[in-house]
Order: sequence, then C-alpha cells, then structure tokens
Amino acid sequence: MTGETASPSASPSASPSASPLLELRALHVGYGAIEALKGIDLVVREGEVVTLLGANGAGKTTTLRAISGLLTPRQGEVLFDGRRIDGVPPHEVVGLGLGHVPEGRRVFPDMTVLENLEMGAYRFRRVPKGELERVLNLFPVLAQRRSQQAGTLSGGEQQMLAIGRALMGRPRLLLLDEPSMGLAPLIVAQIFAIVREINQQGTTVLLVEQNAAQALRLADRGYVLETGVIVMTDTAAALIDDPRVRAAYLGEGAG
Repeated sequence: MTGETASPSASPSASPSASPLLELRALHVGYGAIEALKGIDLVVREGEVVTLLGANGAGKTTTLRAISGLLTPRQGEVLFDGRRIDGVPPHEVVGLGLGHVPEGRRVFPDMTVLENLEMGAYRFRRVPKGELERVLNLFPVLAQRRSQQAGTLSGGEQQMLAIGRALMGRPRLLLLDEPSMGLAPLIVAQIFAIVREINQQGTTVLLVEQNAAQALRLADRGYVLETGVIVMTDTAAALIDDPRVRAAYLGEGAG
C-alpha cells in the first residue's frame, strides 16, 4: 500500500485539543544494521482505542517494545503524559502507569493463576484493594481457575490471564500485542469484548492486531505501518472504507 499520510483525526472519545497521553516523535529504532522504525509519529489521547495495523515485519511489535522501554530508540522521543520515557527502564515505565501485554502471552506457567495476577501488581507494596476482584469479574474463567497452574490453561485463558495480569498494575495505557493470535473465533470475540469493556472502564488502549477487521471495529482511530513508516492515519471508520486498507488488510478488492 502506498499513499500520502492522512492528517490525524480525533476520536469521538477524546477532544482534538486534548494533550496526548502517549506521543511518539520522529522515532527511529533499529536492530544492528536494520532500521525497523524510520522516524514515525503517533499520538494516543486519553480514553481512546488506537490500533496499529501492518503486515508481519512492518515494525508494530518494535513500536510497542520501544514505548514500554524494552528497546531504546536511536533517535526521537517517546512521551507519556508529557514526560519523556525513551531510555527509561521497563519497570519504571510500568510504575508510571503503562501496561504491556506482549505477543505470545508469556504467563508464568509453573505459577498459579492467582500468583500470576499478583505478580502484575508488583509495583505496589500490596495488591490494591478491590483490584483482584475487578479483574476476576472481567475474566470469570480465571476466578474458576485461580488455583490452577497457568501452563495448564487453554490459549484463550492464557491470553485473558496475560491481560488480567497487566491490569493488576492499574495502567492508564494498555499496550496489546496480537491478543487474538492463534485463538478460535469465539474466543477472539470474547477477548475483543473484554478489551472494549476495559476501555469503557477508563483504560486507554494501543492495539497491535493482525485481525484488522476486528481491530478497526473496536478502535477510534488507526495507523497503518509499512516497513517502519506510517503511511496512513485516520478514524477507524474512514480506514474501513478506504479501498487500499480493504484490499491490503480486509481481503477485499480495491476496485
């Protein structure tokens, strides 16, 4: 897909004049001689769901890892609530109110569901009152499995646990990397319904997702990333209607 980058459009859930909760400015990230991100700009305002679309290798996961401190940018800035966080260690980024659910879930398989959730609240001296109950209400199956080892859960249950663990840190911004990967359609629908509820409860979401149709139905706005460059950004509704997006990511002809 090629084309000029569209002007960012404000979502219905955030004022266009509102200060960004997250802002990437001319961000360059590389691996050795490979430049994975080539000066991207991205904004997420408080209350939004923003999705980042792109093919495998476009730089989507790299973007999330740079935001959460797992990668150090070569150039550019990452600002969270007006504060520069590029170069800040990941545990400090979490302490600022940013949660990251990585691709592949990465739960602790030999620990119980409850122990995994409690690990998500490690930045607090003790688990915040009511937080465990809130997460278990979002994921009733985890309440039923609370004493079960995480490694014995199904893929969908592990994804719910990974999201629940991140929520235990009370993030203002939740980064989700491919939450539907490898899951059956019914489970995918459940995961996206839960993400919508998380957002409605006040958590801002930046979503990386191969299932572009599901992501755009959930999101307020979206960005399209190709080989480390943002090539399009608009409201989710406008992106769904764009023939280039439909052809490249929704499996429909551009004509």
